[in-house]
Amino acid sequence: MEQTLNGRIVAAFGRQYLVRLADGSLLPCLTRGKKSDVVCGDKVEIKRSGDNQGVIERTAPRTSLLHRSDAYRSKLIAANVSQIIIVVAAEPSFSDEVVTRCLIAAFDQHLSVLIVLNKCDLPVPAAAARLQLAPYRAIGYHVLELSALQDVATLRPLLTGHTSVLVGQSGMGKSTLINALLPDAQAATREISTVLDSGKHTTTHAKLYKLDEESSLIDCPGVQAFGLHHLSLGEIEQGFIEFDKYLGQCRFRDCHHLHEPGCALLEAVAKGDINARRLELFQQIAANKA
Repeated sequence: MEQTLNGRIVAAFGRQYLVRLADGSLLPCLTRGKKSDVVCGDKVEIKRSGDNQGVIERTAPRTSLLHRSDAYRSKLIAANVSQIIIVVAAEPSFSDEVVTRCLIAAFDQHLSVLIVLNKCDLPVPAAAARLQLAPYRAIGYHVLELSALQDVATLRPLLTGHTSVLVGQSGMGKSTLINALLPDAQAATREISTVLDSGKHTTTHAKLYKLDEESSLIDCPGVQAFGLHHLSLGEIEQGFIEFDKYLGQCRFRDCHHLHEPGCALLEAVAKGDINARRLELFQQIAANKA
């Protein structure tokens, strides 16, 4: 009987995947059939179909699955992650709606959250970005300030023991951060390109880098939008963690927190207990989940 091997998806390119086996070697693999829901970070069982290729036979149960969706399709991002690192920058400006959407997705999958404010060596834009992130700090999110070009030492211990996924808009400096954390990242990317013979794709798909025996980091392409079409209104409400004690307190059970009389969230905003911008973001996201 052909031997079954265990491994982990470290890169995904359409229907072609790169699996790191237990001995550290890399093996290009395909799935059976045309449809595939395998994603970077998945733990899989494979069988060799030739000297330099394998077939994915089974995907192990996941501890988490981070994905985004609109009305037409779902985009898988990473599996089996325990922490999401949302990277924003002092310059260029970032969207607090994208940050909020990532936080909702993280809450849905029970992930630890870290917000990294990059390019803090730029004092004027950093001050504006710090102000934009103040509501997130106020409700308990950890915001780490650094400059990836200067020093990432404060980030390293926060990665220990986690499989972390880096997400953020284009231009936030994720690639610089990866290169600072992993001096061999470019070499690892070249290795992936060589094995798959598809170097032109290496910057457009997720890649998993091993930090140590207990810690890994998944780098994802920049996103300009993060659709949440797969989540219900209630799940989006719960993703706004400061809303928790007010949910179920509105006069109307089906309150959408817009203009309804007796809305507990509107009253909390009026009292200054909930940040007005956060409620505005909820209203925007609830109206347009995609």
